[in-house]
Amino acid sequence: MTTAQSPAEQGADPFRDRLLDGLAASIAERGYRDTTVADIVRHARTSKRTFYGHFETKEQCFVDLLRANNEALIARIRAAVDPEDEWEQQIRQAVGAYVGHIVSRPAVTLSWIRELPGLGAVATPLHRWAMEGLTDLLVELTRGPGFRRAGIGAIARPLAVVLLGGLRELTALIVEDGGDLHGVLEPGVLASTALLRAGAR
Repeated sequence: MTTAQSPAEQGADPFRDRLLDGLAASIAERGYRDTTVADIVRHARTSKRTFYGHFETKEQCFVDLLRANNEALIARIRAAVDPEDEWEQQIRQAVGAYVGHIVSRPAVTLSWIRELPGLGAVATPLHRWAMEGLTDLLVELTRGPGFRRAGIGAIARPLAVVLLGGLRELTALIVEDGGDLHGVLEPGVLASTALLRAGAR
């Protein structure tokens, strides 16, 4: 299987984007495990020949979809946070952006959390890349002026991993139970605030 590349590395490709959107639509409809290449091309309104011209397997398409999804998540959080705001407000901005993203594609988010690990060794590079990217983002944001004014240093990477893992699990549980994903917001804000405040002591 080839290594997943970012959209910037692959360049604009409307057929590839349609196929990724087709997979996302099928995941929402029937889940990743039950999705077939036929389902993907049906939603994408293209052919299997086009699919195999872009992806070797359904798994590669899935990995590329999740990579693009995580890139979009990181970009959305970064754009939502004003580094000049007070640190507590920045936390709310960041968690709010996370919630806004997962609300837009809950099935894809759940597949990232629950189904990606089932791919075994194929999943490991993407999982590590995604967690490292989100961890880097949290470290970057907590180095900003709003945090410095409050005397709060950058979050330690192990604490960032703990925080992200908790948010992911809460997200998965709410999606599985058919709950309101906006319910992630307040626990996410409280946990983030408590961890950062404790880390500053």
